Amino acid sequence: MKELLFLLVLFVSNVIQAITGFAGTVLAMPPSVYLLGLDHAKVVLNVMAWLSGLMIAVTGYRHINWKELLKMSAVMLVGMFAGIQICRIVKSENILLTIYGIIIVVVALKNLCIHTEKKLPDLILWIVLILAGIIHGMFVSGGALLVIYATQVLKEKEEFRATVAPVWVVLNFFLMVTQFRSGLVGTADIRLICISILPLLIATWLGKKLVCKVSQKVFLNLTYILLLISGVSLIV
Repeated sequence: MKELLFLLVLFVSNVIQAITGFAGTVLAMPPSVYLLGLDHAKVVLNVMAWLSGLMIAVTGYRHINWKELLKMSAVMLVGMFAGIQICRIVKSENILLTIYGIIIVVVALKNLCIHTEKKLPDLILWIVLILAGIIHGMFVSGGALLVIYATQVLKEKEEFRATVAPVWVVLNFFLMVTQFRSGLVGTADIRLICISILPLLIATWLGKKLVCKVSQKVFLNLTYILLLISGVSLIV
């Protein structure tokens, strides 16, 4: 039953991922933690996010902003390895999940309540990128913060999706290598990854079809509401 619920969570979150370009793992992680445990959720969702990002990047490569892709990937990689070290130092899963929940709530409220076209200072944008990398290293969910940066520099919908998606291809590849070397990937994880590929493919295909037919603003607002609920549930 837990695996079936996880597959449902994976499917829904990756339909939204294919539409928005960033929200899949952020939405899937909180319920997946309850269903699989933090370490197993991180392993499985990391591979799923890598595959999803790869598919979106391949189909939308003409719209990639290569300059921003290289910048986001490089800065977030630095933060990601810092996040991995933080997880090794802080052993308490409850503390990590509470921190994660607070961050998700703050980001969701910011995007729901504060709408501004004003350009953030470059220093703030660099800090946001570093923090996005740290959160990605800790929870495979840096998209909640990356979107703050990306919406400032990527204005077109297709450019946004196509540029953000390959960031996860780069980051999650290095994260996979780290997880394998640390012995975190077990037989049960590999089995669940194999089972999850089909719903992931269907979800990505469906999201790709919907992206041209529905308002991205509606889906973004839905995403932030779901993030808010997920963050509160982690804190409580």
